[in-house]
Amino acid sequence: MVFNEDKAVGMLAEIVALECGVDPAKARQIRIAAFLHDVGKQEMMHLVNKPGKLTKAEFEVMKTHTTIGAAMLSNFQGELGKMAADIARWHHENWDGSGYFGKYLCKLPYFIEMVAIADTFTALVCTRPYKQSWPPEEALAYIEAQADIRFSHALVGIFIPLIRTDSRVAAIFEPVFGSKGGERHTGRFGI
Repeated sequence: MVFNEDKAVGMLAEIVALECGVDPAKARQIRIAAFLHDVGKQEMMHLVNKPGKLTKAEFEVMKTHTTIGAAMLSNFQGELGKMAADIARWHHENWDGSGYFGKYLCKLPYFIEMVAIADTFTALVCTRPYKQSWPPEEALAYIEAQADIRFSHALVGIFIPLIRTDSRVAAIFEPVFGSKGGERHTGRFGI
């Protein structure tokens, strides 16, 4: 099975939203909108697939995938279109305002933080041309250390147990982690 990171981010964001008490219909919208969070990277695949560290100038270009994606999605009408454009535009902002453009996640729509944490975990545990995958526990330790920096303490407190125990999450990431001992996961990736 081919693993699609964008699809995984959307599916994980939906599960996080449901765990946070979001209405199931709204959680589905978050999943669909989150699937498009990195659509702006289509314009810079030469940087996305570059092995090694980006130069400072290349990173500045890479940051524009958020504004490019938001512009691409701004033509879509309705609540879902606006949600997708907002997610594309702001998913690299941080709780403390230290993100790409200095916006505070707490001042942005709540679903953006849910997508941001799902995107961060997925990016960490997946191999990229410029980095090896992180073991799940290292990714979770990083996310825990980012409480009140990148993400709210409350969301981190919901996210970490969810990743460790939820069989829906295990099913999403099975192509990445495989199944423990050839048996189907019960939700812990063997961690």
